[in-house]
Amino acid sequence: MFNFSAVKRSGRKPRSERGFTLIEIMVVITIIAILGAFMVPRLVGYTHEARVTAAKQDISTIVNALKMYKLQNQRYPTTEQGLQALIEKPTSGPPANSWLAGGYIEKLRNDPWGKPYQYMSPGIHGEIDVFSLGADGQPGGAGEDADIGSWDL
Repeated sequence: MFNFSAVKRSGRKPRSERGFTLIEIMVVITIIAILGAFMVPRLVGYTHEARVTAAKQDISTIVNALKMYKLQNQRYPTTEQGLQALIEKPTSGPPANSWLAGGYIEKLRNDPWGKPYQYMSPGIHGEIDVFSLGADGQPGGAGEDADIGSWDL
């Protein structure tokens, strides 16, 4: 058996029960700061790409809902009826007699820049155009300010 009385008690806690020293904490914080300094600039560059990808996915979902609308109503909603026709049965313009109860999508989300998606029927680039005005919120543009639309899919 182990003899506890033979163990010298110094009053200090074993290493496993002590906390971290200030120097150890400072070293860890310094390492995290150095890693952050290298990683943040790289990650910030990907936010635009992530927003463009999200917009393309949203547009693809909206286009698929519009195709379903057309299958049931023999035509796309007019520009005036807009994308709202995917959520609520249109009350103006050409009637949607076979409109799907409950709608074609649950709700209309804004684009990744917080602006509503745009819709044109007939479109400039095709039968319909669904698009985001991009980072600048203005038609046209190039680079990061370019429009993202159904024609890009």
